[in-house]
Amino acid sequence: MPTPADLTATLADLRAGRTSAPAEIERAIDAARSGACAHAFLALHAEEARRQAAAAAPGQPLGGLAFSAKDLFDVAGEPTPAGSVVLAHAPAAGRHAPAVQRLLDAGGALLGRTNMTEFAFSGVGVNPHHGTPANPADASTPRIPGGSSSGAAVSVAAGAAFVGLGSDTGGSIRIPAALCGIVGFKSTTRLVPTEGALPLSTTLDTACAMTRSVRDAVLAHEILSARRVQPDPVSLGQRRLAVVKDLFQDGLDAGVARAFERALQRLRAAGARIDEIVLPPLADLPAINATGGFSAAESYAWHRLLLERSGAGYDPRVAQRILKGATMTAWQYLDLVRERAAWIGRMQTLMAPYDALLSPTVPILAPPIAEVAPGAERDEAFFRVNALLLRNPSVVNMLDGCAISIPCQAPGELPAGLMLWQAALRDDTVLALAADAESLLQKE
Repeated sequence: MPTPADLTATLADLRAGRTSAPAEIERAIDAARSGACAHAFLALHAEEARRQAAAAAPGQPLGGLAFSAKDLFDVAGEPTPAGSVVLAHAPAAGRHAPAVQRLLDAGGALLGRTNMTEFAFSGVGVNPHHGTPANPADASTPRIPGGSSSGAAVSVAAGAAFVGLGSDTGGSIRIPAALCGIVGFKSTTRLVPTEGALPLSTTLDTACAMTRSVRDAVLAHEILSARRVQPDPVSLGQRRLAVVKDLFQDGLDAGVARAFERALQRLRAAGARIDEIVLPPLADLPAINATGGFSAAESYAWHRLLLERSGAGYDPRVAQRILKGATMTAWQYLDLVRERAAWIGRMQTLMAPYDALLSPTVPILAPPIAEVAPGAERDEAFFRVNALLLRNPSVVNMLDGCAISIPCQAPGELPAGLMLWQAALRDDTVLALAADAESLLQKE
């Protein structure tokens, strides 16, 4: 399906009087209730969104337009189930999560809470309790949306929300953005508060968003981080970029390989200098994470008592991954912290000469939901797909870096994502480069 107008263009229409916030909210509600958004929302706040849109002050950054919030963010007066059933009747949150509050303060209208992988522990986007939202990019075959921010991605791609607030621990913003054909920006973790978001990994979790364009990603990031983006005024021809040959390009689907190569050709034709490099520290990651990694250890610490009480109510695939953290010892966790810091240092030394690195966001196109739907007979396929989806983007989380996924497929092709990434606090450069790349890739 065609991507609806982006936030920036709609704000311009608001200022010119060509539309109104109440009219846009009605369009958003209609989209949220349409078949394209089936299973995308776990709670639709239509009346409250109407009130927020009507009350938006002129000149506010979001102008009364709709955003959605992943089900793991606190919304005052509601429980925070994080896509589960075991927390459906938990005590209501006393206040909004800071990320939600910042979007509301900017004049956003919260359309509703979006579906997600239970407790955010998968990149596939399947949920056995609430159903799986189908990827809007293919009307003929129900395909996975990617996860864990599955409903957030569908809400943006299908026209219900201009900003899909989500979280990214190993790719949970960039994976669904790549598979659904939209933009997903993972900022440096420390720039946006994660308080009020049910954690997966307190070390790796990042609060961030999906949008329909890079310029919208800049606006959303400025609101969420409470800072202004200040990109260097440098032309693409003065940038130095790198393509990572090892790991990131292993086993690419033909469609992904074709889209990625086309993107590189267009960047080079525009004058970008792109080196091909290898990053030997990537080979160290399996050993560093051999005991389960941060997500297993830190999720088990949070879920331990809940699993004892209500483990039968968990998605078995999620419970299996959380329980890997039960055997990690204190010394192994401290070794993990130390080894990660040393690994980041080695990576940053090799990445320092470049403004950004380029890679496919994920190596595969979205497979049909039927291949990975809940069921023990499909577990092998599920975990294989999950590992492939997480492989590339999770490197950036381990790096404590920043990254953006932008669409790079040709018209008529299933979505594929181009990921631009760098180390921590290089967000503004990555965003500027993504805007240049997006402009090139959108040319016919």
